[in-house]
Amino acid sequence: MKVYETKEIKNIALLGSKGSGKTTLAEAMLYECGVIKRRGTVDAKNTVCDYFPVEKEYGYSVFSTVFYAEFLGKKLNMIDCPGGDDFVGGAITALNVTDTGVIVINGQYGVEVGTQNIFRTTAKLKKPVIFAMNQLDGEKADYDNVLEQMKEVFGNKVVPIQYPLSCGAGFNSMIDVLLMKKYSWGPEGGVPTIEEIPAEEMEKAKELHQQLVEAAAENDETLMEKFFDQGHLTEDEMREGIRKGLVDRSIFPVFCVSAEKDMGVRRMMEFLGNVVPFVEDMPIPVDANGNEVKPDSNGPLSLFVFKTTVEPHIGEVTYFKVMSGTLTAGADLDNITRGSKERFAQLNCVCGQIKTPVEKLCAGDIGATVKMKDVRTGNTLNEKGCEYSYDGYIKYPAPKYQRAVRPVAESDAEKLSAILTRMHEEDPTWVVEQSKELKQVILSGQGEFHLRTLKWRVENNDKLPIIFEEPKIPYRETITKASRADYRHKKQSGGAGQFGEVHLIIEPYTEGMPAPDTYKFGGQEFKMNVRDTQEIPLEWGGKLVVYNCIVGGAIDARFIPAIIKGLMDRIEQGPLTGSYARDVRVCIYDGKMHPVDSNEISFRLAGRNAFSEAFRNANPKILEPVYDVEVMVPGDVMGDVMSDLQGRRAIIMGMESDSGFEKISAKVPLKEMSSYSTALSSITGGRSSFTMKFASYELVPGDVQEKLLKEYAETQSED
Repeated sequence: MKVYETKEIKNIALLGSKGSGKTTLAEAMLYECGVIKRRGTVDAKNTVCDYFPVEKEYGYSVFSTVFYAEFLGKKLNMIDCPGGDDFVGGAITALNVTDTGVIVINGQYGVEVGTQNIFRTTAKLKKPVIFAMNQLDGEKADYDNVLEQMKEVFGNKVVPIQYPLSCGAGFNSMIDVLLMKKYSWGPEGGVPTIEEIPAEEMEKAKELHQQLVEAAAENDETLMEKFFDQGHLTEDEMREGIRKGLVDRSIFPVFCVSAEKDMGVRRMMEFLGNVVPFVEDMPIPVDANGNEVKPDSNGPLSLFVFKTTVEPHIGEVTYFKVMSGTLTAGADLDNITRGSKERFAQLNCVCGQIKTPVEKLCAGDIGATVKMKDVRTGNTLNEKGCEYSYDGYIKYPAPKYQRAVRPVAESDAEKLSAILTRMHEEDPTWVVEQSKELKQVILSGQGEFHLRTLKWRVENNDKLPIIFEEPKIPYRETITKASRADYRHKKQSGGAGQFGEVHLIIEPYTEGMPAPDTYKFGGQEFKMNVRDTQEIPLEWGGKLVVYNCIVGGAIDARFIPAIIKGLMDRIEQGPLTGSYARDVRVCIYDGKMHPVDSNEISFRLAGRNAFSEAFRNANPKILEPVYDVEVMVPGDVMGDVMSDLQGRRAIIMGMESDSGFEKISAKVPLKEMSSYSTALSSITGGRSSFTMKFASYELVPGDVQEKLLKEYAETQSED
């Protein structure tokens, strides 16, 4: 295979909602470029891009798939991304290593929520966008309506390059207003017939051509002057203007295709080859430390590993982008993320599971290798002396769906841990946490399908049966009034005994409150003389503040740390539900000790039990985690979504229209979000999406607290 220079390389991501036809479009592209001799189909489970067993089982893309096409003397590296919102991590990764996004729009359903979400990501990353309106041969296809919708959602920068002469079953021809030609196909698609534009279409074609010329000229002062002088631009001048417009996102061209029938695909690829920006046309990227990384083949050699996976019949495959320099087979590089060394015994250009060996890869190119020793997704590999770093280079969305996971056989716990670690390395949006607080392994992801996919792979590929369970909620306990208690621990069993007595007062803690002075309980006044203060920030939020107010040597200072250990025992396992407690301050003001029997364990137990008693008498409350939730929904189902949220104890914070959709902002308890992604998909037919972010801990309602106390008491009696 030819070695392509940086100036001959273009990197493109295929994006769009689930069902828009990206994988079918990729198949048509590969066929048009001669990479494959026969087009596969998703239904037949024989496409280049959906080759993993789980993808064949489910019938949709789960992983992003790298493929390339040699076309018009250029190398087009493309990544076919999953369309489901659950697998958005693949699309985000792809956009970080490619330069242009081709967003596939379903010509039957128009702009969907997933389309809008991915467009926002392209805006955040400042990537050029081309739209491919697909499935124009579908019975519900409506080009004019969908184009109008696109302009409403994405703005007037949406500019048609083509328009169809008819949609639905009769779709077989279109007008190209860039080349000012008519393209038509036979029933099998493929090579088009190119003709002059019919007289009845000429006026419309000229009008759209003029709009395209104006859009192209806007991005270059020289072209703008020429346009004003002559009223037109040459084809090459228009290409240059459109290329500049793509780079600064001032133009979003729209193409017409039927991927299934291979109509319009070659013409769109010609545009990708001739007009889309090369790697070196794009703004120079920066690494995680803000250093510019120029895609220079003669620069220092630096690679970014954007994907690792275990593939059928091959094993572990490492995918990377050459950010700078030229990589040759046999090169030795430093993995600066993990502090190890790696040798690239072989280099491959990839097309799905097909690997083609190459001698070298230049800056901007994408490749793969196998059998690396210690490489993970997100790692940086540099030649000696190069200091580029891409740690944390890609930012992924927060998880939206959680399940506790455990193996059917407890003896497989260690094996499951290793598998889940590997899965996270393949897909960073699968997040695994061993929760000490909840005593569960918590698996988080983007939705139910996301986690169900992981379960399928573990059970079918690794042959390890696992169980998903409802995760426990990380409640917090606190108090709402001051309380006093004392406790004497006394134990005698021959020889040395145990003795410790602690008197303490507790009250709610808030930041900045004055030091304790005087308390009254049952008509008795307790004056505090603070000798020492300890503020203990708690890992889970809030504080424990302890005041040593002992006078007259009632308790020796050497026992105070033991008492604080006892307090922490109960803070870490609250008296109400066993959850973490927070925001309490404690005054240790009196007690007793024995000259022989007092020791650390005695005062630790006395402190723990005195705190438990005081806590229960301080009008304790349970706090629950509350999340800020934003839901994007079509207007026709907003009422149903609102009703469902209110049934989840949500507080609606606001509503606003956002590019053709409605955005609902709410605060919702985590307990009520357990299966929300599934419910929302059911209510809206998969046309909605949501994000959630931790907001605060809030008091649970009285009826919920009673239920939680009863459930905890039952578990304690069982134990």
